[in-house]
Amino acid sequence: MASEIVLPQWGMEMQDGTIVKWLKKEGDTVEEGEPIVEIETAKLQTELESTYSGILARIVAQEGEIVPIRGVLAVIAAPGEEVPLPEVAVSPSTSVAQASKIPPSPPLQRGGDVHVQVVPAARRLAQQNGIDLSTVQGSGTRGRILIEDVEKAIQVGASAQSATATQSTNGTRVQVVPAARRLAGQSNIDLGQVRGSGPGGRILVQDVELAIAGPAGGTQQVIEMTGIRRTIATRMLQSLLTMAQVTVTTEVDVAEAMTLRQGLSRHQTEGNLSPLQFVIKATARALKDHPRLNALQMDDKVQLVAEINIGVAVALEEGLITPVIRDADSKSLAQLAQEGRELAAKTRGGTARPEDVTDGTFTITNLGAFEIDAFTPIINPPQVAILGVGRVVEKPVIRDGAVTKGAMMYLSLTFDHRIVDGAPAAEFLQSVKRYLEDPWWMVS
Repeated sequence: MASEIVLPQWGMEMQDGTIVKWLKKEGDTVEEGEPIVEIETAKLQTELESTYSGILARIVAQEGEIVPIRGVLAVIAAPGEEVPLPEVAVSPSTSVAQASKIPPSPPLQRGGDVHVQVVPAARRLAQQNGIDLSTVQGSGTRGRILIEDVEKAIQVGASAQSATATQSTNGTRVQVVPAARRLAGQSNIDLGQVRGSGPGGRILVQDVELAIAGPAGGTQQVIEMTGIRRTIATRMLQSLLTMAQVTVTTEVDVAEAMTLRQGLSRHQTEGNLSPLQFVIKATARALKDHPRLNALQMDDKVQLVAEINIGVAVALEEGLITPVIRDADSKSLAQLAQEGRELAAKTRGGTARPEDVTDGTFTITNLGAFEIDAFTPIINPPQVAILGVGRVVEKPVIRDGAVTKGAMMYLSLTFDHRIVDGAPAAEFLQSVKRYLEDPWWMVS
């Protein structure tokens, strides 16, 4: 009997995933537990393993498509078994047979009232390159137009609106898509001065738009917000728009913690401790005292979580990813340091698994290495708070009526005022401060 492969929900905050690359093609034999497709979520790019053995009878979600959680990605069947073709990614509550009855995304209409499906990524690529989809022959099931079909049209000039040539400043002739030529004419742009970014230097609409926006020649760089960066942007904006976020800041004297750190680091075989491990340790203990900060906001309810799983933000080129240290309150400073380094290395190396970056209950983000004192971190939903850590700065402080040298650090707590009032949030921050300023309990 045919079985559906669906997109699992890796963590409560996950909403969808993007199909990056299929590792198997229709007709291939698949074993249970074998990776079949690469998926990109807001947190990482990873391989999804098949939950069934059999033949990959249908690929429902094409490369480049965004699929909601529990949406159908593919259908696994027994050899020789015939299965209906779902037109769209559907939820697991919808059978394969029913899926073929669901209205698909807006189709492309050709002559003779023939309707052809176009995957969203292929439609976007065609628009960017001035390709008339009505002239593109689809190679997918039932003539569906895939990304590779549009790429082929770009490369071999299969579009009926094939580009015409123009003379560039160095005497070579380059291709210009018609839409780009029209736009250039309307805006008085000399195409000879425009650098094309398409295949073979072909001038696309976006190249002319660059020339209009700035100096001719396409010297400005445009970076599309795709993949993880796009998802982060969406989630951060959603976080700000849907929460009553307030940030409170306090200054902590971590001189004693730095003294303890220096002594412990001399005996560490895994590497030196950093101020961050002391903050994680103090935060985990404070969360036990103030459980309302270790919570998840679920619609009109707040779920207090027994486990203290602290996410520590790691900066990547495409954005921040937050691997999670589970049960942080039960781990020593050395364990926090070692696990943190391992998770950061896996995240930066692209080998992190979904379980490494999900189920966090509280987040810490550290900008101390960038010489930042205080800032306003944005909450990572569905969590209700986040702690920002600044650098450690040596400065004069008054202690017991005398001026002495202190090691000062700013902590910035952003909390959701719908869930936590100002006084309880301040009390939590006071607890973190108190545990950092008298840190010897961390080794008792």
